[in-house]
Amino acid sequence: MSTEKDQRPVILTGDRTTGPLHLGHYAGSLKNRVALQHSHRQYLLLADTQALTDNAGDPAKVRRNVLEVALDYLAVGIDPAQTTICLQSGLPALAELTLLYLNFVTVARLERNPTIKEEIQARGFGRDIPAGFLCYPAAQAADITGFRASVVPIGEDQAPLIEQTNEIVRRINRQIGRDVLPEARALIPSVGRLPGVDGKAKMSKSQGNAIPLSASPDEIRDAVHRMYTDPNHLRAFDPGTVEGNVVFTYLDAFDGDQAMVRELKAHYRRGGLGDAVVKRRLEDILQTLLAPIRERRAALARDPGYVLGVVRAGTRSAQNRTQATLDELRSGLGLIALDDIDGGVRKLA
Repeated sequence: MSTEKDQRPVILTGDRTTGPLHLGHYAGSLKNRVALQHSHRQYLLLADTQALTDNAGDPAKVRRNVLEVALDYLAVGIDPAQTTICLQSGLPALAELTLLYLNFVTVARLERNPTIKEEIQARGFGRDIPAGFLCYPAAQAADITGFRASVVPIGEDQAPLIEQTNEIVRRINRQIGRDVLPEARALIPSVGRLPGVDGKAKMSKSQGNAIPLSASPDEIRDAVHRMYTDPNHLRAFDPGTVEGNVVFTYLDAFDGDQAMVRELKAHYRRGGLGDAVVKRRLEDILQTLLAPIRERRAALARDPGYVLGVVRAGTRSAQNRTQATLDELRSGLGLIALDDIDGGVRKLA
């Protein structure tokens, strides 16, 4: 029987299990997920299968980080009673949906996807593109539609993937003759992608420019100290540039007193405000933000059985939902089902 909770909009999001999450994840998605779990029926996908598309040579890394990412989810305030945390590789229906969808999209369309083109170039694949990586838009479409999600929180750079998902949905629905699958809406956060502490566009643990959610007080202090500011702001009384200044970008994202941030920017631009002053303010904010997350994470890490139990229970629940979607889709497309086979004779009439 349907409940009020069942009627809430369905939201799907998740992360590749390639390493612990960092401050960029928090600003771009985790903070919103904590809030959205109260107004939406939320599923969080530990995307270990997707992580293999460019980590097939190190599956142990992918497996190990399932626990790490799950720890981060719970530490920031994701509530298993409100949000279903599930493991992608434990949902076989998603793999079959991916295979089905690959018949409704061309290789040329996959290669034209701006997000995929950018990632292929960034990784230097050339023509040696792992097939799984190229087919990622179809796999993401399977993830989204498998849960029948109508809302998908993503960064602006990921929007073309939602567009391609909806293209596949429309083709499937036309083929079946009715709306079996819902289209999804991209939910883009007001805070854009958080740059690395070195000023590079992307925060990444592998590049050493990220602040992990589990960062110690000393690690936070060191990261803020190393932050890229204005290389021409050599003395405190010199006018400085705010644009591209990582410290101010982080203050925009995390400082609760935005009126004060505006004053600091004006002061910095006209001169008389040293980098050390704004860095000290930012450090205090980040220490306050990350301390409770770090403490909760450490406590949870002492009981990995509980964390993995949450993932196990969530995956079992998600199996039912995704399998139901696959079953309806197979029926709509007229594919043969096991129930149609009796004594080796297919009932095709």
